[in-house]
Amino acid sequence: MKQIVILSSSIRTGRNSHRVALYLKNYIVENALADVEIVDLKDYHFPLFEATLKTQSNPALNLIEFASKIKKAQGIIIVTPEYNGGIPASLKNAIDVLYDEWHGKPISLSTVSGGAFGGAQALVSLQFCLWKIGAWTVTNMFPVPNVTEIVDEKGNALDKPKTNKLTEAFMKEFLTCVEVNLLPENKALIKASH
Repeated sequence: MKQIVILSSSIRTGRNSHRVALYLKNYIVENALADVEIVDLKDYHFPLFEATLKTQSNPALNLIEFASKIKKAQGIIIVTPEYNGGIPASLKNAIDVLYDEWHGKPISLSTVSGGAFGGAQALVSLQFCLWKIGAWTVTNMFPVPNVTEIVDEKGNALDKPKTNKLTEAFMKEFLTCVEVNLLPENKALIKASH
């Protein structure tokens, strides 16, 4: 079974984007689509990094664990809120400390907001950042506007049929990209391009 990581990127008190991470995990489990784990940046308490992992002489154990989870994942879904038109510093920090671990990896994006636009501005900056480090950002996105009206604190969709229908299309493209990326000839191409 495919190994998927959902990266929950907000570390703020009272964060709402984590609701979407929980919802997506529930959806994947309920539909037996993959083995899935939420990697929650709030659990790591990372400092601001002064160097990438591969240049650190004595990296922290939690950073090594985080890097290992990202590297082993066959696909990643990043769930992020939009803060002041961009992504949280916690997410940018976690992306920038790694490099090889992201390269060629299929990554789908779910942006979350309390307002009507679903994190559209954060999406643009995140796509560009991931593109610059050689990640494969999947075309179909999962924006969630007015998040508290869509998903509760435990990750339950308030209108499950409607939300699941949107999620189905998002997950189908993401999992197709993961499968394509796992083909031996594609793995060789990704390795050669790095």
